[in-house]
Amino acid sequence: MLHPRTGRLVSLSACGRTARRQQPGQEFNHGLVLSREPLRDGRVFTVRIDRKVNSWSGSIEIGVTALDPSVLDFPSSATGLKGGSWVVSGCSVLRDGRSVLEEYGQDLDQLGEGDRVGVERTVAGELRLWVNGRDCGVAATGLPARVWAVVDLYGKCTQITVLPPEAEGKRRAQPRPETFPNSLESHNDFASMELSEVVGNAILSAYNGGLLNVNLSSPPAGEGLGSGGAATSPILTSNDALLFHEKCGTLIKLSNNNKTAERRRPLDEFNNGVVMTNRPLRDNEMFEIRIDKLVDKWSGSIEIGVTTHNPNNLEYPATMTNLQSGTIMMSGCGILTNGKGTRREYCEFSLDELQEGDHIGLTRKSNSALHFFINGIDQGVATPLTPPVVYGVVDLYGMAVKVTIVHNNNHSDRLRRNNAILRALSPEGALRRATPATQAEPERLLFHPNCGQKAAITHEGRTALRPHATDDFNHGVVLSSRALRDGEVFQVRIDKMVDKWAGSIEIGVTTHNPAYLQLPSTMTNLRSGTWMMTGNGVMHNGTTILDEYGHNLDRLKAGDTVGVVRREDGTLHFFVNGMTQGPAAWNVPPGVYAVVDLYGQAAQATIVDDPLSEGNNQVSPSSPSSGAGGSDLRFHQLHGSNAVITNGGRTALRHNCRSEFNDAIVISNRALRDGELFEIVIQKMVDRWSGSIEAGVTAIRPEDLEFPNTMTDIDYDTWMLSGTAIMQDGNTMRNNYGCDLDALGTGARIGMMRTAKGDLHYFINGQDQGAACSGLPPGKEVYAVVDLYGQCVQVSITNATGPMDNSLATSNTATEKSFPLHSPAAGVAHRFHSTCGKNVALEEDGTRAVRAVGYAHGLVFSTKELKTEEVFEVRGGELDEKWAGSLRLGLTTLAPGEMGPGAGGGPGLPPSLPELRTKTTWMVSSCEVRRDGQLQRMNYGRSLERLGVGSRVGIRRGADDTMHILVDGEDMGPAATGIAKNVWAVLDLYGPVRSVSVVSSTRLEEPEGTQPPSPSSDTGSEAEEDDDGEDWASHGQPHQVAMMSTSLEFLENHGKNILLSNGNRTATRVASYNQGIVVINQPLVPQLLVQVRIDFLNRQWTSSLVLGVITCPPERLNFPASACALKRAAWLLRGRGIFHNGLKICEKFGPNLDTCPEGTILGLRLDSSGGLHLHVNGMDQGVAVSDVPQPCHALVDLYGQCEQVSGNKGLGWGDNRDVCWGPLPAASPLKSCEYHALCSRFQELLLLPGECLGDLCYCESCRKLRGDEAHRRRGEPPREYALPFGWCRFNLRYTVNPRLEAGTMTKKWHMAYHGSNVAAIRRVLDRGELGAGTASILSCRPLKGKPGVGFEEPGENCAPPREEQPPSVLLSPSLQYAGAETLASKVQFRDPKSQRTHQAQVAFQVCVRPGSYTPGPPSATLREPPDPHFSPAELEWITKEKGATLLYALLVRVE
Repeated sequence: MLHPRTGRLVSLSACGRTARRQQPGQEFNHGLVLSREPLRDGRVFTVRIDRKVNSWSGSIEIGVTALDPSVLDFPSSATGLKGGSWVVSGCSVLRDGRSVLEEYGQDLDQLGEGDRVGVERTVAGELRLWVNGRDCGVAATGLPARVWAVVDLYGKCTQITVLPPEAEGKRRAQPRPETFPNSLESHNDFASMELSEVVGNAILSAYNGGLLNVNLSSPPAGEGLGSGGAATSPILTSNDALLFHEKCGTLIKLSNNNKTAERRRPLDEFNNGVVMTNRPLRDNEMFEIRIDKLVDKWSGSIEIGVTTHNPNNLEYPATMTNLQSGTIMMSGCGILTNGKGTRREYCEFSLDELQEGDHIGLTRKSNSALHFFINGIDQGVATPLTPPVVYGVVDLYGMAVKVTIVHNNNHSDRLRRNNAILRALSPEGALRRATPATQAEPERLLFHPNCGQKAAITHEGRTALRPHATDDFNHGVVLSSRALRDGEVFQVRIDKMVDKWAGSIEIGVTTHNPAYLQLPSTMTNLRSGTWMMTGNGVMHNGTTILDEYGHNLDRLKAGDTVGVVRREDGTLHFFVNGMTQGPAAWNVPPGVYAVVDLYGQAAQATIVDDPLSEGNNQVSPSSPSSGAGGSDLRFHQLHGSNAVITNGGRTALRHNCRSEFNDAIVISNRALRDGELFEIVIQKMVDRWSGSIEAGVTAIRPEDLEFPNTMTDIDYDTWMLSGTAIMQDGNTMRNNYGCDLDALGTGARIGMMRTAKGDLHYFINGQDQGAACSGLPPGKEVYAVVDLYGQCVQVSITNATGPMDNSLATSNTATEKSFPLHSPAAGVAHRFHSTCGKNVALEEDGTRAVRAVGYAHGLVFSTKELKTEEVFEVRGGELDEKWAGSLRLGLTTLAPGEMGPGAGGGPGLPPSLPELRTKTTWMVSSCEVRRDGQLQRMNYGRSLERLGVGSRVGIRRGADDTMHILVDGEDMGPAATGIAKNVWAVLDLYGPVRSVSVVSSTRLEEPEGTQPPSPSSDTGSEAEEDDDGEDWASHGQPHQVAMMSTSLEFLENHGKNILLSNGNRTATRVASYNQGIVVINQPLVPQLLVQVRIDFLNRQWTSSLVLGVITCPPERLNFPASACALKRAAWLLRGRGIFHNGLKICEKFGPNLDTCPEGTILGLRLDSSGGLHLHVNGMDQGVAVSDVPQPCHALVDLYGQCEQVSGNKGLGWGDNRDVCWGPLPAASPLKSCEYHALCSRFQELLLLPGECLGDLCYCESCRKLRGDEAHRRRGEPPREYALPFGWCRFNLRYTVNPRLEAGTMTKKWHMAYHGSNVAAIRRVLDRGELGAGTASILSCRPLKGKPGVGFEEPGENCAPPREEQPPSVLLSPSLQYAGAETLASKVQFRDPKSQRTHQAQVAFQVCVRPGSYTPGPPSATLREPPDPHFSPAELEWITKEKGATLLYALLVRVE
């Protein structure tokens, strides 16, 4: 029976014999149970698995512990048991949570419902595991005399039942065998064998015709045995197993009881990895290893064989092929004897082509013949004469890093080995074996194996990479394996980039044969026969021949493609993302080789399978999408870390599928249209894991998706089908949907489609399974997403993908043939104004402009002013190549109507746009930016000279008064700043551009009230009180600072210890204390505030973040270890100092940034005169630096304690609301202050009318953070007052005081405080002032009663005095006096959040008219001495004048 004390989620039943883990769908642990009594020696404690679920990985764990369950503090799982505990988990044995035996017995994770598992303590103190009545051998020794059985209902296992000992004893009639079998047929209980053994025999049956000699046992059954059988081949016992010898190569590390060998520093060293067996091999004994790990850096791979040398006496060589005696090795596909080749082509397999999980074996037959086996397939006789005494030897050379000896008596080894055999015999394996013949075809472009010394070629010659891209920036030259044919495009895709270096990929051609070329560090160093595109220039033999050629290659990102082609006329053309950049060179000889230089940031590139080759556009016949015509849907190049995209984006697979089961999410390259089917076919599966493919849709753009381990981890905008469960945002919406994805096998087709109604449908093998869920946002784009999880390894997009002609698709669903993908926004189409250049003719109702003659006089204007963020876009039409120049476009303040009606009718309309200077005009010509004809900027965006027929170009006036140019929908960034409000679009059809057509439309006006409010921010800093009164009086609204309305992000170029997340809006320093510089991706715009929040501080370091600006372009800047090392164009705020180019220029400014707590919001703002302001929690700290050059970028250095900062709603973080009577919104900058939150909750309980304008906390931490001085001066004449330290201030809106609207100049009034109580507050606020009708506070008496939720008001005040005798109002410049308990009575209240009782006081901060009050000594009795800063003779002010006080703020203090 089980002990009544269990893990916290376990419930017992059946008189303590059955245990069940509760909440199995939400929890996977806390399921520990122990036996009621200690185990008796020799008696097996057995349980039966009653129930399992598929939600988790892992399963039942069982063992023994010396801990008494009656006093045990139960951990969450059995592996957490200490103090003498032995637990079997999976196929490992753990002692006190640490692994002592990695490969033992049967894998418990593979047991199913109904299987039995037990533990036994023998008389000798051994632990034995029993599975279904079979003894798995000794798991541990040295057990104490008194142990309890322990069972962990972990992971999949949710219920077990203890079986009576006699029942288990009946099943254990057969004695435990003392030896392990040599073949699968060695025992009579074959019927009880595992599935993997049955599969192995099925393979033998399938290939019994002699097609293949597949070995599934060790050794092959009956082979090589003499008449005596056992006499010629000794029986192998468990204690005589083959292991690696302890003496091994200098870089070898042994583990797993010497079953596993691993080469250390595999990316730095490629040899010194020799290991040998611990004893000689017996006749017919199989020595087999499994490849566990490979690296892509080196050429060559594992070598295996035999040697006569005793490992105890051998001086291990760097590689076994150096040994000149007694050694036979298989290397590649050949045999080496004593280091010399004896058989060049031994087998069809090459060891260099094997993958992780593949098996290699060898056996010396009794007739002295040596045979090698690859994935169970006998490769035949390698040598007929092998010495009688040989040791097995393995050389972990080159790519091979880690191997494990396979014992066929181990269930896990058999399972993995049979999976490898299945893979070898599958069509994929056959294709892999045929690969060398395919590669020999001269038609296929590959990379040549001779490459730069820091480069490597992988994926069968299709991929080139720099494995140590962060350590070296050059020596990454790779060439094509053959010469290019005329018109053949060589195109590569950039797979991986690093941010460390300047420069990027370079591509071109060379006449040099790669087989004989001594490769330089970079191809631009080659001085003969070479043409290269580098950056946006072209070089020939190391000399620049074109400066401004095409798209800048240094700006490309991962996923972009570049290509090169030599045409028949000898011209050389380059391609960027499939678009030709025009002729780059002439008279290039034929027979040139393509060359790629993985330079700088470019770390990996792959040859594109189906480039748009001129005259050779083929798709491989084996491609699943061969002949697919209609759909452009592919897998996006952004994907999970274990996913690989191949076959031109049509195929996705999970890398290392036998060692990794997740991190393989792939997503479609564009959003699905309504009624469009996205269908995939499962091409490959493995039986290693539980669970399988998951599929669905997400509204998250691929660029914004931070790929999780599995897609069901996403908690927003995602709908997935997992097994039979429909999940939305990670939560199960529905079970038992019409299909089960876990039950699908290879060849099954899965499709998904969103209908026009917003329903999500799944299709299995073409059959609609019905609506899985509804309510998908119809106006939101959704992308297809597939999770290659668990057993599913590879899928491909099918030909059925595309629009469906069925009832689910709406009749008016438009395809991309019916309108462009980037259709204009809803509204009225833009048109050209009738006033235009004299050579221009307007056609098609003013939407097309044509220059009839000449090369100039081609000005055209928009008909109306451009609205903010409105895009005016045209498409290029006819070109006249005889002219030079380009299209010019820009913005002008000149109203085209002023030029006179009619084409060409405008007097003074110049012939070209640079000459339009009658009004301010900003324009872009080629890649130059000009204002009124004067050059302002060079090298802006893509050169307009490269635009072709059909190219789109647009112009936009941003909300931040900037001008943006868009080329084919891509924003080139701000071209000019300070653009006027009322501007028209203007274009110049100049030079080769003869016609353009409008493709954009004007936006429809939104009804009033539906437009989003403009951003603003609250004020209320005590430092700005001088401005508050004047602003409120003159404008009736608080002063506001505009926030950045565009979505800002951190730049991809950053310090090497930075990790960006949350769409590049969060920066985290992941190592050390420095190398943490990040920069905002857009320049600062005057009067716009950019803010970041400190998310996390690590107190083990000193100092903290540094804030500032840099004026040099940050995209290619190599950042130093810390911002203070920037010596050019940098202004920084560090601690309380200001630094310029590393030198301190100011000692004390604002608060100390090193003391800012978590949650602090820091901001930077440029004013109109170029002054840089620091904002802390929304409060302007004043000008830190004057006359900052523009453009400049905000910089943050996550230094020392500061480990994470982030922005929200773009980096313009902050909630610019008017603070009202009530609790703070969640986004309040003060949300990190607990005292402020407590005061706010009390203020909410007051249920007061009206609103407040802002709030400010004066607790100890907040005031120190701001660096507030204790006293200030105000009024005319100036008079001192104390700040309300220890209180929380809520500014009152001007509507409380109507006289503020009359223009009262409160800046000239003095500031004072008036102690009050809860009962009087409402009447004061109703009247809007102190004075007549306000009861004297001295008459208030606090009510002593039992506190309840909220507060209890004191009794009614005394009757108000007669109007002819108004009461005097007591004021003080010190809140220490005015807030004394005798003047501001305390009231008890219970905090509704914590339910704790507090005492609270209230007071008013008021403006007092000078001359209306009489200063005097204190009249109230005080428990503490008054404020020593003020003279006792002037500590109390008394006024009786009506209208002499104006309410400024409500003050709250809570104890």
